[in-house]
Amino acid sequence: MALSGCGGDPDAVKERRSGPSGDRNKRDMTTGIGGRTQEEGSLLGPGGLFGSKADRKENTGTGVAVNAFLWRASLDTINFIPLVSADPFGGVIITDWYTPAEQPAERMKVQVTILDRELRADGVRVSVFKQTQNGKAGGWVDAQVDQRTNTEIENAILTRARQLRIAQGG
Repeated sequence: MALSGCGGDPDAVKERRSGPSGDRNKRDMTTGIGGRTQEEGSLLGPGGLFGSKADRKENTGTGVAVNAFLWRASLDTINFIPLVSADPFGGVIITDWYTPAEQPAERMKVQVTILDRELRADGVRVSVFKQTQNGKAGGWVDAQVDQRTNTEIENAILTRARQLRIAQGG
């Protein structure tokens, strides 16, 4: 590989030598060795040491940037609450306020953050926010959420993710 860098277009070498004081701006920088663009022909750029330009296109801009099992399991677990935002690239799901029918004076909101591309127990974090209705003024007031609630939702997501992985055959 080191010797292949010594070869090249002999016309480009002659042009560099014959140009006034080595002025590279006058040389056409769009083509390089073998007619490829300078970016493609560089050692560390696309098509160089780290793969081809086609390989890089396959890995960018498509798909989910977080663990797909955790992502799907998170959506399945909190599917009874309307979503406000779901960002598969950042791994964040935010729900709207949800009022359970059995407790109309309380409402909750859930944020799920997927932290890893691997299916791991610490790859998901859940934050539950709770508000209660103020009896006198009728407004909503923040209330304390039991830490076990967050943990129980995380465990439900992890259980569902394992089920999805097993169902896929992984």
